Amino acid sequence: MLRPDFPIITQRLTLRAFTPADLDELNSFQSRADVARYLYWGPRSRAESAAALAKRVHSTSLSKEGQFLAVAAELTETGQLIGDLNLEYLSSEHRQGEIGFVFHPDHHGKGLAAEAAVEVLRLGFEDLGLHRIIGRCDGRNTSSAALMERLGMKKEAHLRQNEIVKGEWCDELVFAMLEDEWKASRT
Repeated sequence: MLRPDFPIITQRLTLRAFTPADLDELNSFQSRADVARYLYWGPRSRAESAAALAKRVHSTSLSKEGQFLAVAAELTETGQLIGDLNLEYLSSEHRQGEIGFVFHPDHHGKGLAAEAAVEVLRLGFEDLGLHRIIGRCDGRNTSSAALMERLGMKKEAHLRQNEIVKGEWCDELVFAMLEDEWKASRT
């Protein structure tokens, strides 16, 4: 069982649970074509962001596989919501999870996604006791791939044209980190 002791404060961010009051700021980046470009969904309307947010508001703990933990990332200095992260519990038997992240483009290139993702990895390995955490991205999403590599995740697969996304064949990259690699990175 994982129920984070929110908020989690990093150097520049406050990581916390989502609230209904996050709708406008969440939609400010979910509605952008450049944000949705490599995701399964297109730019979201306010109503679509509200539906997504409703699920995230109730995703505050992990107790069984198939659930996901939603983490809001806000700039501590301003309180602005700039990121949306999740940790999905893939398998209790094999102790596996998956990390995901979406950040507002105005805050790309500043190390903020990495700062937040390290904490989500910590929650998965140290608090939930996972053995392996994966991350996946569209093969064209070089920024996400580079972030996962900076986090210390290893590229395990390049699946060529394995899915049709938004009407076109897309490659998928799969990265992973093992529990012992996480521990070694913390010393």
